[in-house]
Amino acid sequence: MLDRLKPAEGSKKRRRRAGRGPGSGIGKTCGRGANGQGARSGGGVRPGFEGGQMPLQRRLPKRGFTNIFRQEYSVVNLRDLARVPDVEIIDPDIMVKLRLARKGQRVKVLAVGDLNRPITVKTHKISATAAAKVEKAGGKVEII
Repeated sequence: MLDRLKPAEGSKKRRRRAGRGPGSGIGKTCGRGANGQGARSGGGVRPGFEGGQMPLQRRLPKRGFTNIFRQEYSVVNLRDLARVPDVEIIDPDIMVKLRLARKGQRVKVLAVGDLNRPITVKTHKISATAAAKVEKAGGKVEII
């Protein structure tokens, strides 16, 4: 009966209305305490501010570096390629269309799972075990 649907008991909680008198439990100062920076509209301190003390993110030493030449790879397993129907040549564009890989990233094929039919795999990288499995199934591997 769609006309009798209603949420489960206790699942809907009423919104807290601050400043609606002493009986509400949060009247007068509305949960902001007494006067001060936190009580003002727009007041408060930025994240990480510790009252003038040297903040934690500046006390801790810097470590490592970011390699700006790093290449991101989408990982695709053989079991995912085995599920693709009626395609003899699988390349990164097809993998992106099938949502196996991300657009703009290079693709690396790994050997998780097995292939049961011959396919040609065009990819940026492939593990040695995965390449062996593809060739064992009668397929070919082409590195782009």
